[in-house]
Amino acid sequence: MFTFLLIVQTVIAATLVGVILMQRSEGGGLGVGGSSSGFMTARGAADFLTRSTAVLGGLFVTLSIALAAYAGVQRQPTKVDTSLANTVVPVPAAPTVPLAGQPATGTAPVTANQAAPVQNQQGPVPLAQ
Repeated sequence: MFTFLLIVQTVIAATLVGVILMQRSEGGGLGVGGSSSGFMTARGAADFLTRSTAVLGGLFVTLSIALAAYAGVQRQPTKVDTSLANTVVPVPAAPTVPLAGQPATGTAPVTANQAAPVQNQQGPVPLAQ
């Protein structure tokens, strides 16, 4: 039902845009002149478009309120998944990497973030004060 009303709302909105764009800003309606003995004279077209705009605008507003009310009634309560609450993920141990030039066994291993600086590289530069 909601989808049907939403499609009707879209059709009304598109028709309303079309009717508004057909009107002349000066109130001439459709921008066509012609003889006064035709089916749609300039004055008749302006009156028709003005009435159509009012009716479509009223339908659009009424349908918008109805859709908002319908959506509020049909709303389901929010469901929060609490299955992962209070669980702790174990942190894996950092892999050990031997320093360059040292045997893989023997002295205490050095972790990856404690590797020795490369030769010809200076230590940290002190900040200027």
